[in-house]
Amino acid sequence: MLVDGSVGLARRYGISDIVIGLTIVSFGTSAPELVVNLIASLNGNSEIAMGNILGSNIVNIFFILGFSAVIYPLTVKKNTTFKEIPFALLSALVILFLGNDMLFNYEDKAELSTGDGLVLLGFFAIFLYYIFAISKGELLDEKDETIVYMKPFKSIGLISIGLVGLIFGGMWIVDGAIEIATGFGVSQSLIGLTIVAIGTSLPELATSAVAAYKKNTDIAIGNVVGSNIFNAFWILGISASINPIPVLQRSNIDFAMNILASLLLFAFLFVGKRHMLERWQGFAFMGIYVAYVLYLIQLG
Repeated sequence: MLVDGSVGLARRYGISDIVIGLTIVSFGTSAPELVVNLIASLNGNSEIAMGNILGSNIVNIFFILGFSAVIYPLTVKKNTTFKEIPFALLSALVILFLGNDMLFNYEDKAELSTGDGLVLLGFFAIFLYYIFAISKGELLDEKDETIVYMKPFKSIGLISIGLVGLIFGGMWIVDGAIEIATGFGVSQSLIGLTIVAIGTSLPELATSAVAAYKKNTDIAIGNVVGSNIFNAFWILGISASINPIPVLQRSNIDFAMNILASLLLFAFLFVGKRHMLERWQGFAFMGIYVAYVLYLIQLG
C-alpha cells in the first residue's frame, strides 16, 4: 500500500520516484526505529537505541538491498550514485567521529551527548534542503499517457494505512523480540544490533522487496539510502538530544561495518555493469550480513 500510494503521488504530481523514495517512503519505513529509539531513550535503555540504528543501517544495505537485487537487478541513477550514497556514507562517518570521545579527547567513556544530537539534526536539515533542491530538478516534464494515474485521495489513503500498519507491526515485532531475547540473558547491545534492528527494518524489507518485484528500482534504492540517512541524522539526533547515548568500545566494529556497507555499495556500482547492483552482488551482500550476525552471536 505504501509503495503503490507513494508512486501514485509521484506520478500524479510529476515528481520522480527517487525523490518520493528518499522522503515519504524513507520516513514511513523508519517510523519503527523512531518509536523504538524514543522509548529506549526515555526509559534509559540507550544501548538499544545505538544498537538499533547501527544494526538497522547495516541490515538495510547488506541484507535488504542485497535481497532486493536478487529479486530484480537494481539500476542506480547517476545522481544517487554520486550524491545520495556518499551522503549515507557521510552519516556513517559523522556518528563514528561523534561517538568516539575516547579516541579524540582521551576520555574514559564515550557518548553521543545532547550537543552531538543537535549536530546530527543540523546535518538532517541540510539533507532536507538537498531533497527540496533536487525535487525541483526531478520534476517530470509531462505525464506518461500509458500510465493509469491514481486519484490523490486514494494515494493518500493507501500511504496512511501503510504507515499505520508498518508502525504497529514494527512495535509488536520488537516488543516480542525483546521479551524473548531478554529471557536468554543476552546484552542490550546484541539485542539492538540483531533482533531489534531486523525487526524495525522489516518495513524497509517489505517496501524494497515489493518495489524491486514491481521493477520500481528508484523506490527500492531510495528507500534504503534515505532510511539510513534518516536513521543516523534524524532518529539518532532526536534520541541523543533527549538522553545522552553511551557508546561501548566494542561498538567501533559496528561503526566500521556501517561505513563498509556504504563503501561497498558505492564500489559495487562500478564493478560489472556500471550503476547497477546485480544479482551476484546481492548474494554477496547477504553473505556478508550472515557472517556479521554469526560474529555478533559468537561475541555475545
